[in-house]
Amino acid sequence: MNINCNGNLIDLSTPKVMGILNVTPNSFYDGGKHKEINSIIHQVDKMLSEGADFIDIGAYSSKPSAEFVSEEEEIKRLVPIVKSLVETFPNIILSVDTFRAQVAKASVENGVAMVNDIAAGLLDDKMLETVAELKVPYIMMHMRGNPQTMQSLTQYDDIVKEMIFYFSERIQKARSFGISDIVIDPGFGFAKTLEQNYEVLHKMELFEMLELPLLAGISRKSMIYKVLENSPQEALNGTSVLNTIALQKGAKILRVHDVKEAVECIKLVSKLK
Repeated sequence: MNINCNGNLIDLSTPKVMGILNVTPNSFYDGGKHKEINSIIHQVDKMLSEGADFIDIGAYSSKPSAEFVSEEEEIKRLVPIVKSLVETFPNIILSVDTFRAQVAKASVENGVAMVNDIAAGLLDDKMLETVAELKVPYIMMHMRGNPQTMQSLTQYDDIVKEMIFYFSERIQKARSFGISDIVIDPGFGFAKTLEQNYEVLHKMELFEMLELPLLAGISRKSMIYKVLENSPQEALNGTSVLNTIALQKGAKILRVHDVKEAVECIKLVSKLK
C-alpha cells in the first residue's frame, strides 16, 4: 500500500505516525497551546525528531458541540503556519484537517500534501472535485451530521456493516472524480457512543475488505478517559494500549498527540509479525 505525497511514494506496509498539530483555541486536549509561531515550530520539530511521518494541522475544532469557525478565519489561521512550516522544514509532509474545499485548496497551494476530511465530502459538495484537481491523497472519515449535531446521531442497526456501506459509497464517489490515493478513518468518537467505539475497534479488521489503508485516531479521546475515569491529560497509557490493538487489527497510520509513544507501539507490534 503506497500513497503519493509531493511526488514521494510513502510505503504503508510499515505503519506510519501522524502527529496532531491543533492551532485552534478550543481543541479538547491541546486547545490554545500552539498559537505563537515559535511554539508551533518547536512542537513540530519535537514531533519530527521523535519519528512523525506526517503532521496533521487543523484550525477548526471538531470536538462535540465545537463552535462555528468561518471559512475565512480557518484559512487565516492555517496558511501563515503552513508557509512557516514548509520554509522551516523543507521535507515535511503536511496534512490539513478540514472539511472545506476552499480551505483544502488554499492549504495545498501553500505546501500541504494531503487532505484529511472528517466528513468524507458530505459537508462541502466541492470537496471531492477539489481534491481530485489538487491530486493529493485524501483521508475520508466516517461521521454523521456535523460536529455540532453528531452526538445525537448514534442510532445504528449494525454499526460496522453500515460504516462499510458508507465507505463503499464514498470511495466510489471519490473514484468517480479521479481521486486515486484514499485512506479511511473509522472516526472514533464521531457519531458513536462509548460502547460503539469499542465495537468498531473490536471489529476493525473487517474494514480491510475495502482494500485501502486504515487510519486510527484514538489519541487521548473520551473513549479512553471515560473508561479509566481520568482526563485527556492522563490518557497517554490508555492511548498506547488502544493504538497497539488498532495496529494488530490493521491500522496503517496512527494519528496521535504523542509521537514517541506511537513509534514505540509500532516497533514493538512489528516484532510480533
